[in-house]
Parts: sequence; C-alpha cells; structure tokens
Amino acid sequence: MNVADAVGRALAAAGVRQVFGVVGSGNFHLTNAMVAGGAPFVAARHEGGAATMADAYSRMSGTVAAVTVHQGCGLTNAMTGITEAAKSRTPMVVVAAEVLEPRSNFYVDQEALARAVGAVPARITSAETAVTEAQAAVATAMEERRTVLLNVPLPVQTLEVPSPVTAQRLLRDAVVPDDAETGALVELLQRAERPVFVAGRGSRGHRLVLEALAERCGALLATSAVAHGLFHGNPWSLGISGGFASPRTAELIRAADLIVGWGCALNMWTMRHGQLIGPDATVVQVDDDPSALGAHREIHLGVTGDVGLTATRALDAFGERRTGYRTTELGSVRRRDVEYDDTSTAERIDPRTLSIALDDLLPAERVVAVDSGNFMGYPSAYLDVPDENGLCFTQAFQSIGLGLATAIGAALAQPDRLPVAALGDGGALMSAAELDTVRRLGLPMLVVVYNDEAYGAEVHHFAPGGHALDTVTFPSTDIAAIARGYGFEAATVRTVGDLVAVEDWLNGPRPAPMLVDAKVADQPSWWLEEAFRGH
Repeated sequence: MNVADAVGRALAAAGVRQVFGVVGSGNFHLTNAMVAGGAPFVAARHEGGAATMADAYSRMSGTVAAVTVHQGCGLTNAMTGITEAAKSRTPMVVVAAEVLEPRSNFYVDQEALARAVGAVPARITSAETAVTEAQAAVATAMEERRTVLLNVPLPVQTLEVPSPVTAQRLLRDAVVPDDAETGALVELLQRAERPVFVAGRGSRGHRLVLEALAERCGALLATSAVAHGLFHGNPWSLGISGGFASPRTAELIRAADLIVGWGCALNMWTMRHGQLIGPDATVVQVDDDPSALGAHREIHLGVTGDVGLTATRALDAFGERRTGYRTTELGSVRRRDVEYDDTSTAERIDPRTLSIALDDLLPAERVVAVDSGNFMGYPSAYLDVPDENGLCFTQAFQSIGLGLATAIGAALAQPDRLPVAALGDGGALMSAAELDTVRRLGLPMLVVVYNDEAYGAEVHHFAPGGHALDTVTFPSTDIAAIARGYGFEAATVRTVGDLVAVEDWLNGPRPAPMLVDAKVADQPSWWLEEAFRGH
C-alpha cells in the first residue's frame, strides 16, 4: 500500500464522514482511497463550492468532513470557502496534493496560505509517519474545532508504507467546568431579576438542559444567528439576538440585568455592537475554549467548560425556582409580525412579503441556507426553522456566492428535510455552476433568488452620497431560464400569486429541483447600516 492509499483510508477511519472536491491528477489516488475507506465523495463543479459544501456538512451533521483538491490552483480556487470555514472554527480537513519544487507551475506556498486565513497547516512527511500524521489532522480538526490543511506532497504519495497502521475513530471529550466558576455563575443567576440566555453554536444539542436551567432561574431565551431554531416552540424564546432581532426582542434583551452567552461569541453582530447590553447588565460567557472568553467584549465572568456540562451542574446547584424575567407575556417577538408598508407592485414583490408567503408555504421540516448580501436578513429573520439544524449560516467571511454550496452540504447532512437555498442574484450567478451539482445529486432543493438586479448592499450604502452606481447595477437577467438549462423546474415570481408554481411543486412528486427567480422591490435592509459599521 502506498502513502496516498494509506492516508485516504486513515482519514476515513479516523472519522471523516463525507468528502467533497474537484479531482485532478494530484489528488486522484487520495480521493479514491477515502472512498474505499468508506467516506462517500461528491464532485463539485468548483473547488470553492466543494470547500463550502464540506463546511456546511460538518456544521449540520456534527461530524468532520473533508474537501480534496489538486495542488496549487485547486487549493487557491478553494480559498474563500476554506477561509469561511476557518473563521467559523469548522472541524474540517482540506486534503491537498502539494508540489515542493518552486519551478513547478503548480507551486505555491500552501502552508503560508493556510496560516494567512486562520487554518492549521499540516503535512505528510514520510511513509513511516503517514497514517499517524493523517490521524493527527483529524484529531486537530475535531478536538480543537479547527480547519486543517493537510498537504500531501506528490513524491511522498507514491512511497510504500512499510507496515500498515490502523487509524482509530476519534471522539471529542467534553471540557469539565471548574467548580468555583460554576458556583460564581449560579450566584449570579440566583440574584438576577431579568436574566437572558443567548445560545450560540456551542449550545447545539443542549436545548433540554438550557431550557431546564432557564425555567429554574426565570431566564428568557435567545440565540445567535448560527443557532437559530434551538429553542423553537418554547413560549419564552425571543428568537435571534442581534441585527435580525425584532424590535420587541431587542427591547427585552436590552433591559436584561444578566446576559449569559452559552457557547456564543457575543460579537458585534449578536449584540449589535454592544447596543443590546444595558449599562448595568452583568455579562457572562460559557465556552469550552478559554481563548473565546472576552474575545469580543468585556465580560464579568468567564466559565471554561462544555455548555451541557456547565448548565447541568448549574441546574443541580441552583435550588428553588425563581420567576426572574418571566413575569409578563412576551408579546410579539417575530420579525414577520412587525407592521410594514408593502412596497410590492405588479412587477416587483416586496422581499418581506415574499419571505412571509414562503414561510407559510414551506413544510416545517426544512433546512435553510442563506447567502450574503443586502437580501440576507429577510430569509434569516422571516423563515422559521424547526431546530438548530434548520439554518446553515456561512457568514463569518461575509462573502457572497457561498449560499448554494452551503445548501448542498446541508441537504446531504439533513436528508430528511426540504433544502432551501436563499440567494441574491449576485451570489446566484457567481455560483451557478453548482446548479449542476444539485441536479446531478437529485436533491429536491428549492432555490429562491432575491433578484434586485444589483449588488444591493453597495447600492444602499453609496446611493445616499450621490455616487454613480453603474458598477453595481446590472441589466435584467432571466435566472429562471438559466436554471431550466441545468435541468431545474423554474418560475419567475413578481407577485404572491405567482408562488402557486412553488405550491404545485411542493405538493407534487418533485422530480427535479426548483428555482424561483423572485423580482424583488428595491428595499434597504434594516440591518445594513450596522453591517457596514462592522467593516
């Protein structure tokens, strides 16, 4: 067995559950070995899409996925998706062939590329250590929640492994919280009159214990965008905290005297640049990564520990139930219940009206992926999701063009749900090649394009200054026709009545995926000004 075969099989044995990529000569044998080891492979049409598919699959499945790329240009094509994954601390392995000779056309300093975007570089250095190094890459991804670039030099790939070494499937151990820190948290919860829990990605899978602790201390419940749906159906849930929050949600969080971030960064997006933290509020953060505590804002207490274990210990120590913040009815905390002036015309539909109508049509069991852009607040805030695996939000790098690939990875991780890709026209056209991947995989996906024929974020940011907008506006494009060329069913939507085509597709056998080219009215997003302040 040579190194390429041994490394591929070792990655699968160590826990890589799914592989995405574009195969060239350099990663051909590596990819086939992962497949032989039991990790299914999905061929994307672009390496950038493959990286984001792997990112989304890891997020929605709770496992480690891999993306496999050719040396040099294959890796550089994938860098935006890798950067998004690295910034999001997605446990993912990038398996890249590598040339070491600077004279090669394919040469690039791949280790430096990894470091530049926050990924962890690793390399297979010899036949004797190949399996151990491959397993170590998966261990780093899993245990440290990092995106790892595993470089596999071409000359090393062909070497014979002297004696087979069996890789072991890895499991991540939960971080046990310190008793003193847990006790300090309990004291703060016992004293609080208006506590609010804000749950982030680190809270996924811990709904029951967080709800039990919130019930005991009288806390209201909110989430970051990436954990949207975690408290779905709970009568004390406020929904998303931050830029996508309803006015009522923002009001209640701002009035809290204790905010506890559970596996949540409490960053500028989730806390609206600190505007959701009242002047006298105490802020606590619970995270199993000590470097995350206080990274985005000053906190009064940091607890290093697994969210589930910390909440369980706090619940055991809390004592008698308190009313806390649960003294009155919440009122309407849903963004869709906020009154607005409908700007729809016969030619263009208000994006709020579109989103509400879609939310009413779509089945409850859905997984929604949202691209970046001016439109993104509408599907994020208006489309309900059933739990924390219902929204895949690849927005740490704020790149447009990732939404469709995100939906593909999420769909494969959650195969029993209707996958919904919400895209802007810019991102949809940037990633249109992956429409073929959707069709080829037979995914029953609904792709909704919020088409304002512009890079809307830039239009609304620069138009008030009187700047020329020719560089960010475009002629009308029939995106529905493009989708039909890829084998989709498609419809152009200008009014709510046009959505009957979506209703018919949903109620039918769905033999092909469907794309909706929604001609949306020019509407600035309420969160846009905050977003630009964060640049």
